[in-house]
Amino acid sequence: MDDKFEIRAQSQNPPGSEAEMDPPAQMIRNGYRGAGKLEGKVALVTGGDSGIGRSVAIHFAREGADVAVAYLSETVDAEETRRLVEAEGRRCHLLEGDLTQADFCRRCVAETVETLGGFNCLVNNAGTQWVQEDLTELPDEQWRHTFDTNIHSQFYLAKAALPHLKAGDTIINTASINAYIGPNFLVDYSATKGAIVAFTRSLSNQVVGRGIRVNAVAPGPVWTPLQPATSAHDPQWVEGLGSGTPMGRAAQPSELGPVYVFLASLDSSFISGQTIHPNGGTVVNG
Repeated sequence: MDDKFEIRAQSQNPPGSEAEMDPPAQMIRNGYRGAGKLEGKVALVTGGDSGIGRSVAIHFAREGADVAVAYLSETVDAEETRRLVEAEGRRCHLLEGDLTQADFCRRCVAETVETLGGFNCLVNNAGTQWVQEDLTELPDEQWRHTFDTNIHSQFYLAKAALPHLKAGDTIINTASINAYIGPNFLVDYSATKGAIVAFTRSLSNQVVGRGIRVNAVAPGPVWTPLQPATSAHDPQWVEGLGSGTPMGRAAQPSELGPVYVFLASLDSSFISGQTIHPNGGTVVNG
């Protein structure tokens, strides 16, 4: 993995496209060897068409899992994810729709079970963010949409998934470093990510007695389509992404996928209700 990759000023129309990333993001390290950690498992990954979600889908496949991928509308990206999963010799089922709708979330779970024959891991990864530096100018609709996408969808999906999960199965929620540092230009986004951390802890306490583990990942800056899509208002916003971390750079998605493998596998069998912090060395509380 080249840790010197340069991110130049650029923007995309939301929700962003992996195919338009410059430079292209790395999804899995050259030489990453699967060890059968998820052999025979079935996972549902939301936002799996690109970015962290695509990396998770590929890593899960290399570790032996079949993967359902839920995505909003980026069909080209989703088809590429399917190609990459199938190249690992695993099955991939695509689910196009709006995760802010409870009915679609329930359909995602039902189709995963029906098409792939089971359900062992839910990865709640889909999310959205919009820059707004003045709370008094933050539209009510944006506030509602950010919560609907980032946290309400996780509730709908977890609720639908739990009847299918058994001892040894897992739920992994994508939070963010912003839940801990609270950037002044992402108030609504940061609030949802804080809610995800609390949701993760409480849900873990509710189901850990059944042998179901619930954890979260709180990434720092990662080179995904969400970043240039967030820069639609100002292409310069994304330039130098991650330069403020102790490592001085953003992460590649390939550096996040193995974190989710760890939390989905028996390697993390004594970990639940926790948040893992792959953030380039930034010290956070909690």
